[in-house]
Amino acid sequence: MNEKNFVRPRVIVSRCLEFDRCRWNGDLIESDIVRRMKDHVDFIPVCMEVEIGLGVPRKPVRVVRSGEKRSLVQPSTSRDLTSEAIDFSREFLSSQGELDGFILKSGSPSCGLRDTKIYPSMEKSPVIEKSFGFFGGEVLAMYPDMAIEDDKRLGNFKIAEHFLTKLFTLASFRGIAGEGWEALSEFHRRNKLLLMAYHQGEMREMGRIVGNRKSRKWEEGYSEYKGHLVKAMSRGPRCSSSINVLMHAMGHFSNHLTPEEKEFFLDSLMDYREGRIPLSVSMGVFRSWIIRFGDPWLEEQTYFHPFPRNLLDVEVTDTCRTRDYWQSQR
Repeated sequence: MNEKNFVRPRVIVSRCLEFDRCRWNGDLIESDIVRRMKDHVDFIPVCMEVEIGLGVPRKPVRVVRSGEKRSLVQPSTSRDLTSEAIDFSREFLSSQGELDGFILKSGSPSCGLRDTKIYPSMEKSPVIEKSFGFFGGEVLAMYPDMAIEDDKRLGNFKIAEHFLTKLFTLASFRGIAGEGWEALSEFHRRNKLLLMAYHQGEMREMGRIVGNRKSRKWEEGYSEYKGHLVKAMSRGPRCSSSINVLMHAMGHFSNHLTPEEKEFFLDSLMDYREGRIPLSVSMGVFRSWIIRFGDPWLEEQTYFHPFPRNLLDVEVTDTCRTRDYWQSQR
């Protein structure tokens, strides 16, 4: 896929990540992935704490929980900022129109998604749990199906790869919202292997929606397809699914490859399965076959180029023996 063909995602990002020195102490946080994405993404930077009038620098705030009640407070001034935080977050998010994803600051009492420290009181006290911040919580509640991550987790290759794949896939899908059935059919065709890698069952359901277009209105079909799409991409693909996709796609070249070439490729998949090499090794071999044999269908499959290639560097830790980072989301 030509780099110019990617739809530019619309992404809300914490303003302190590569955009402004707006942390409580006046710091700016460096983020390699945010920096790389600037040429390919329409970022919408925001800092909730600045927007509700706390200024830079400012005295730290914290999240306090008493029973089921959560509050955002500033211990040094005894200010309760809960109402301001909730009102701003909801009004700001509701005014942004179509979005594809979020990159938020980890651990922040405003932007944290899962590792914000929660305290039992405004006074000096131990942390009782880690959860979401006020702005981050509103994001999770209002946009549960979007591509959402924090800067800390995006330092992990597998998490970043899944995030970028989901982000650009959702942006591409948003781009066909008013285009009709033919555009949806083309979207499904180009993403077939990618969807197969993520969730074969959901991929088949999406295929049925496209195949039964005459029995439903376009708006209903688009909405139903989207529901299956976000469900399929709710977690990263298993390594066994990627192996199955490549073995399936190898059938396109079965009459052109020598026995030695087939054996070499299958051995590379076994090495990936056993954790000895990253998937990128097998993918490199396969991409060379696409170029060599000029298969038009495979050339357009987003599975082989789901996002601009300069956004992420392959790591040797991209093997089958990494953690399942989405286990809790099943």
